[in-house]
Amino acid sequence: MKGFFFIVGSAFCLLSVFMGAFGAHTLKTKISKEMLDIFEVAVRYQVYHGIGLIIVAWASSQWQNSFTTAAGWCFIGGIAVFSGSLYILSMTGLRWLGAMTPIGGLAFIAGWACLIIAVFRK
Repeated sequence: MKGFFFIVGSAFCLLSVFMGAFGAHTLKTKISKEMLDIFEVAVRYQVYHGIGLIIVAWASSQWQNSFTTAAGWCFIGGIAVFSGSLYILSMTGLRWLGAMTPIGGLAFIAGWACLIIAVFRK
């Protein structure tokens, strides 16, 4: 799994650079400042947790257990739900999508908690 999490984390980081450039150069003139700020939060959390996945890949080589694997899946799910909902919200204005965002945030929290537990369960 460590190779998988490393590749997925790197891909999410790469995609966040594209999304950041898209927001700065294309969306800047097409959506409101408020929506652009929301878009930027999505980009920021995507890159943070893409790096988190790279950390999970490394942690898997140090403390291989079900908690490192769970951390990786929590980060992947968190990026999909948290950043995904904010990307769609910012580009469509569908405010009800904001209700999904905290679910992704909880996945991020669970992922970091799983990494902590993984070390103690070595």
